[in-house]
Amino acid sequence: MASQEIAQEMATFVEAAAEAYGVPGISVGVLYEGIETYAGSGVTNVDHPVPVDERTLFHIASATKSFTATALLRLAAAGRVDLDAPVQSYVPELALADKRHAERITVRQLLNHTAGLEWNLIDTDEGDGSLADFVAKLESLPLIAEPGARASYSQAGYNILGRVIENVTGQAYEKAMADLVLAPLSLDDTVYDLDEVVRRKFAIGHKRQEDGSLRTATPWKAYPAGARGNNPGGGGVSTTRDLLRWARFHLGEAVGDGPGVLSVEDRRVMQQPSAELLGSSLGDAFGFGWFLKEIGGVATFGHGGSGNGQFAELLVVPERGFAIAVLSNSPEGYQLNQAVVKWALEHCLGVVEADPEPVPYDAARGREVVGRYEIDAMNLDIADDGGRLTLAVEIKPEIRAASDADMPPDLAPAAMGFLAEDGDDYIVTEGDLKGQRGYFSRDESGAVVGVDLAGRLFARKG
Repeated sequence: MASQEIAQEMATFVEAAAEAYGVPGISVGVLYEGIETYAGSGVTNVDHPVPVDERTLFHIASATKSFTATALLRLAAAGRVDLDAPVQSYVPELALADKRHAERITVRQLLNHTAGLEWNLIDTDEGDGSLADFVAKLESLPLIAEPGARASYSQAGYNILGRVIENVTGQAYEKAMADLVLAPLSLDDTVYDLDEVVRRKFAIGHKRQEDGSLRTATPWKAYPAGARGNNPGGGGVSTTRDLLRWARFHLGEAVGDGPGVLSVEDRRVMQQPSAELLGSSLGDAFGFGWFLKEIGGVATFGHGGSGNGQFAELLVVPERGFAIAVLSNSPEGYQLNQAVVKWALEHCLGVVEADPEPVPYDAARGREVVGRYEIDAMNLDIADDGGRLTLAVEIKPEIRAASDADMPPDLAPAAMGFLAEDGDDYIVTEGDLKGQRGYFSRDESGAVVGVDLAGRLFARKG
């Protein structure tokens, strides 16, 4: 299909899909056949509505990790960071619950999520919110595996990488990112600080209330609210226009002073499998700052992000020179973003990804996995209602009680099923997590000891 036809059909689809999902605002950008096409629908804010377009800023949350990883690779290419050196070579102040664990973690293991760190530090409002302050509190971060033993998605790991950048450059992370990456590539609307956000047109996240209406979410960024210590792993703000420029750079195109930032060869290194991901809908492997995934027989790389009522998705198909960026601003935004990505892959490239079907319910297998699993922020409950398994996720009540900030809603029990008669992979088949895949981990005796969801290991409680 020609680019002009794609533009017209995409605009129609995006508007209809946003209405169907009840999402107030969405911005979509597609790079196809060398041409950038944009579609914006709805408004930035239900209280003070302004039309959304490709210059509207959204919180991109964890999609920030590809920017942090690129800066690290630039420092490595310049000989200022050795990816296989212990992180303590650059962050000597790093202390974890296990001294030996802290001494063994390498920069590479932080980049590919194999450092054996829990998802993130559940920070209090104590301290100044800086990266130095974040690192000073990491002795309380749970450790989930030996360094290098397995992949488990860790926000904390990328925040530590931000401290590597600070200590190596002698600059605050945000200033270093501007100098190393953002300014050379003319990513003029990719920022971190709220002072920069309010100078531009920006979207606000929304929460769905019990009566179905929407209200704006507070704080603007996700928890912990506005803390600089969370910027390397999830504090970035951007637009679909800048994200397509970012995709062009990682496709190897001449963008700004691209070679001065990172050679094409080093950009390709970021897109190579570095750690296997088992049974995850997010991807088949981690690269550096990217999830790597084969979709319909085609290799892709990308990263999504989930903020406080805002959702981001960036997906790139390198062999076809294709990229799509989607940004939206309500709880249904995740499912809407996925629907738009699937539509674009099918209509632009003829690539179709179908969710696998689970095998029939088996009560005996259900008894093996029923129970509570947890990370430091959330509980995950798997239950058996006598005819199916369900999965529910909640933010721990004590975390909610201790915070004045809005937090994402808990996810009600949703049907799930195993994907093979004798395997431990599963898929969620309904609700907000529909299509999410994961797997159960077992110990040497064969007992289930954990469950992976969204690339994170939830340990079985009790």
